[in-house]
Amino acid sequence: MLGLMQDWPLLVSKVLDHAATYHGDQEIVSRTTEGPVERCTYKELHSRARRVAKRLEAQGIKKGDVVATMAWNNARHMEAWYGIMGMGAVCHTLNPRLFPEQLVYIMNHAEDQLLFVETTFVPLIEAVADKLQTVKGVVIMTDAAHMPDTKIENAICYEDWLAEADDDYTWPQFDENTAAGLCYTSGTTGNPKGVLYSHKSNVIHGMLANAADTLGLTSGEVILPVVPMFHANAWAIAFAAPMAGAKLVMPGPKMDGESIYELLDGEKVTATAAVPTVWLMLLGFLEENNLELPHLNQVVIGGSACPPSMIETFEKKYGVEVFHAWGMTEMSPIGTLGRLKGKHAGIPWDEKLSLKAKQGRPPFTVEVKITDDEGNELPRDGKAFGHLLVRGPAISKSYMKGEGGEILDDDGWFDTGDVATLDPDGYMQITDRAKDVIKSGGEWISSIDLENLAVGHPDVAEAAVIGIEHPKWDERPLLIIVRKEGTEVSKEDILSFMDGKIAKWWMPDDVAFVKEIPHNATGKILKTALRETFKDYVLPTA
Repeated sequence: MLGLMQDWPLLVSKVLDHAATYHGDQEIVSRTTEGPVERCTYKELHSRARRVAKRLEAQGIKKGDVVATMAWNNARHMEAWYGIMGMGAVCHTLNPRLFPEQLVYIMNHAEDQLLFVETTFVPLIEAVADKLQTVKGVVIMTDAAHMPDTKIENAICYEDWLAEADDDYTWPQFDENTAAGLCYTSGTTGNPKGVLYSHKSNVIHGMLANAADTLGLTSGEVILPVVPMFHANAWAIAFAAPMAGAKLVMPGPKMDGESIYELLDGEKVTATAAVPTVWLMLLGFLEENNLELPHLNQVVIGGSACPPSMIETFEKKYGVEVFHAWGMTEMSPIGTLGRLKGKHAGIPWDEKLSLKAKQGRPPFTVEVKITDDEGNELPRDGKAFGHLLVRGPAISKSYMKGEGGEILDDDGWFDTGDVATLDPDGYMQITDRAKDVIKSGGEWISSIDLENLAVGHPDVAEAAVIGIEHPKWDERPLLIIVRKEGTEVSKEDILSFMDGKIAKWWMPDDVAFVKEIPHNATGKILKTALRETFKDYVLPTA
């Protein structure tokens, strides 16, 4: 027997309909690429998104066609995002931090038909335009007054292009499993692989993000998503905020500490989200200028492990609660978030910090487990660590065009490539990427734990740990340090600081100092490059 409920497809367009109907006067504040801060409402965004959809259809874009965007977080990107998805096309967000060769591969592989591009990135597209095999038009996301002189053939000014359509448009209805968004991940071996989101998965994930134990947004919140819309759906905030009717503050191209502070303070932002490197810049600016954060209540930190020292600074010095999070492009991307349970309210600060340093608990619709090398499930005791596997309705079951072959096991589990622990309350802690874990004398050492400890030293700006070949122990850890400007911290200082805080056999065998540590397009430490740089390094213990 089937239930007798209405068949109401979970379409992305319904999210914006809801925002316009019930939160139509709520603001979206954007720092534009041209410079000024502009304001619009959900009602105005809804109107312009329908114009985008109507104009796309007039251009010949059909349901299932792939339309690319290369843009910052701002209202124009939001209206293009919803217009593309709402009319049944696939919104392909391009990461401009990728190498040109990767961008060309990705755009050709996705078969992008049309490209929306911000003026910032016009030179990047000019350099590769002749290699793009399927792109039939480029829309530059600006007005006539700021339209650049470009070598791109048949480039169109966005505002002129949009002026050719009105908002007399009804969103089409179709199967909720229809593809809606596309984002390529470089976290796999070989070429980047396409993660193809559906309308259903995006809506479910937006609701997951808005759960009280996740982001918990309401219509009273003011949220600043520093995490880019081209990075795994902006952590679902571009769906979650309109669902809740929260005020959106979009940072545009300026993500330095001073610019982020201006928005946090001027717009009375209550919640925000970004990777640790952004918060390092903000905290540095606050300290240099003796500033406070009187309006901010919560910061979500993900993308890479958040040092406990950063959590402590936010909470103890600025009164801002930190929620550590973890996820993947393949997971839409939220997998866990570190809100504490009611029973943790009165525990000592050290215990609380230890919990907050973990990546958190999975919300409903995300299942997690850890296994050994043979696939046997390991206990959730907070001690055993193994391969982290996930499954759920907003988690990939295959990459676009079948790249990479079968990515699920027989029971539908996806191997994240991370090594982690799970405790009895469900809190997960990443101990390493499977390819980065240091195997010393048959035991595993977590490079992430060592990095987080080293960054706690007041004179360390950034730290990375890699395994170096050792004749007796197979591998031993090398700690690579970027000093804070103006400091002369030594190897002995670092090792003395770490002594007693970790097991003796975990202590790095040596410390190397560098001017900078390489990062990939999403801001994560590029350990493949470090291993290449230090491939001939001989440890003093060898």
